[in-house]
Amino acid sequence: MLCIFIQCQPKETKKETPKTSKTSETITVSNKISTLSLAEANRLAALPLHCMQEEYPNKLNQTIGSEEDLQSPKVLHPAFYGCFDWHSSVHGHWSLVSLLKQFPNLENSAEIREKLAENISKENIEIEILYFKGKYNKSFERTYGWAWLLKLAEELHTWNDPLARELETNLQPLTDIIVQGYIDFLPKLNYPIRVGEHTNTAFGLTFAYDYAKTVDHAALKRLIEQRAKDFYMKDENCPISWEPSGFDFLSPCLEEADIMRRVLGKEEFKTWLSAFLPQLADKDFQLAQGKVSDRTDGKLVHLDGVNFSRAWCLYGIANEFPEYAHLKNIANQHINYSLPSIVDDNYEGTHWLGSFAIYALNTAANVQMD
Repeated sequence: MLCIFIQCQPKETKKETPKTSKTSETITVSNKISTLSLAEANRLAALPLHCMQEEYPNKLNQTIGSEEDLQSPKVLHPAFYGCFDWHSSVHGHWSLVSLLKQFPNLENSAEIREKLAENISKENIEIEILYFKGKYNKSFERTYGWAWLLKLAEELHTWNDPLARELETNLQPLTDIIVQGYIDFLPKLNYPIRVGEHTNTAFGLTFAYDYAKTVDHAALKRLIEQRAKDFYMKDENCPISWEPSGFDFLSPCLEEADIMRRVLGKEEFKTWLSAFLPQLADKDFQLAQGKVSDRTDGKLVHLDGVNFSRAWCLYGIANEFPEYAHLKNIANQHINYSLPSIVDDNYEGTHWLGSFAIYALNTAANVQMD
């Protein structure tokens, strides 16, 4: 059993988590910002390291075209077969790359490097490509898994390490297929998908935009800028009080703000945000954390994810716009509610939540506290 300890400020608000079959503890929620220390990096790294080569249980999300498609996960996806499903495997690999880049002296770093090289081999990626080229697989992992694949590619691109150059080269042909998938798909998408789960369009655009900007892929960058404005420019009064839905791990309102913050100029974004989420400007604005009643339930534990993803969206706004600095505390509260509970023995959450926590903590590291 792994635990994470978070130092808190003297003034705290205690939130009682509902009792489940696994937990009845009191979660202490603090306004103090969480940091990704080496100790916490080691704890979080243990999650994907444990499951990146764990084939079962597995959810393939597969369309069966013939008996030839009835293969084991490792045969179908030799690079990304672990951690329950393809997208969780991909962002588990991203987690390890991100942590190694920040903490070269990470525990088990030799084992992590070995497994990354073993999984993201040239031969394995060639088989992954064959799957994506299959007759029934054009929409496979669109756009959630696509977004995380590009986030992994971006992380490798910005990591100054010989292993990163090897893995980036091996991954590049699959990266190119995903980029082309966006270029082919986005012009045909007439309406954005505004849900709190995998198919959320704003989230899919955000990570793809980060990749395009980092590697200077001008065509993808321009397309995302145009499509985001097409989809969201006229939106007003997003009903954030309706959130979260029961299984959300993304905030439809805040994910939309996250992509628009990227594609609009600062003044244009402030004008847009004041119409889209006017309540965020109120320094007394509050947003309750998503409450998890049962972390052994694979869908209900999604709400830990919504806490982390809300946090990274709020940090992004607060970091760029001083008048929204008060949103930092709400982000901190969301991270601090869920962070102590995700490194447990419930595979329903541990196979994916570490990535969300790491991304939120990475974003928090860019925020200067007042």
